[in-house]
Amino acid sequence: MAEEYQAQEKSEEPTPRKSEKAREEGQIVRSRELTTLVVVLGGALALIFFGGGMVKEIVAITHLAFAAPVDADMRDVMATATMEALLATLPLLLVTVVLALAGGGALGGFVLAPKALAFKGSRLSPIAGFKRMFSVRSLVELAKALAKFLVVAGVSVVLLNTMRTDLLALGFAAPGAGMREGMQMLMHAFVALAASLILIAGIDIPFQLAQHKKQLRMTRQEVRDELKDSEGRPEVRGRIRRTQQEIARRRMLADLPKADVVITNPEHYSVALKYDAAKMTAPRVVAKGTDLIALRIREIAAANDVPVVRTPALARAIYWVTDIGRDIPSALYVAVARVLAYVYQLKMHKTGTGPEPRPLVDPDVPPEYRRD
Repeated sequence: MAEEYQAQEKSEEPTPRKSEKAREEGQIVRSRELTTLVVVLGGALALIFFGGGMVKEIVAITHLAFAAPVDADMRDVMATATMEALLATLPLLLVTVVLALAGGGALGGFVLAPKALAFKGSRLSPIAGFKRMFSVRSLVELAKALAKFLVVAGVSVVLLNTMRTDLLALGFAAPGAGMREGMQMLMHAFVALAASLILIAGIDIPFQLAQHKKQLRMTRQEVRDELKDSEGRPEVRGRIRRTQQEIARRRMLADLPKADVVITNPEHYSVALKYDAAKMTAPRVVAKGTDLIALRIREIAAANDVPVVRTPALARAIYWVTDIGRDIPSALYVAVARVLAYVYQLKMHKTGTGPEPRPLVDPDVPPEYRRD
């Protein structure tokens, strides 16, 4: 079966289940170039923001180191200098950590996938290793590495050529001023170098998205098997059945205002009938229900001037033997005809074109259709 899947072309889009399973296994889209860009560029901007304070701290640490008394314990001096340096660079370090996490989850989000850490023998296979080494992805990674080298080298040459005069002037500046000026030049050069990586990341992101989508593609057989498996699960079948019932209930209630009569139990059963002599061979059930649904049917009927008639035995019989959208059985024709005749007489009386009908007597229902 596995060979059959491999022989088929993976031309189908991944299903939600396939995407979810891949995510559980840690197979999510990642762009190392985007992470590098976010960390380097964000770090460069953070360096500009915190750079002033860092320069002051570095000057102070330098002064502390060179102004220490001759008899001072150098271990204490170095410990103090080291602590001061850590405190000075701590904001930049925290920003870098946050940027590294944000850049890593920018495309595929964050996921905890223990399955990705599980041992897989294929990772130790020399053949699989050679395939990965000479794959399209490896060639693209090599091309990106060369492109990064050329872009960064080119930008570096331009920066060094532009700042050549200022760099040479640093040798004649006072130590404090020279350190501050050099730090400013370093920070701006760092930002320029980081910005040069935007081009590489802009190429890598669409490539990684396309590769991830390609890896998740499925064969038609895989789609059919997954659909069969998902529909076979009890919770999926139950959800489909509930959805179908809800759709049928809504359609039933929408057709209810077109009914000619609603026959009730009167509390527990309600059945709505429609009869058009020009289009139907027999009265048809357009809605039915028990308890709360029966109550809802009566409420809609009352709101739309659909007559509600109390005939318990007939209501129960129609409910149990006839589905919605079906004609009533021929054995109930006479009983339903008496109800419809009463309804028509009642309508004529309301419009002033006929006398008031006599109270309806419960029509006879054949014994085999009775549900007492």
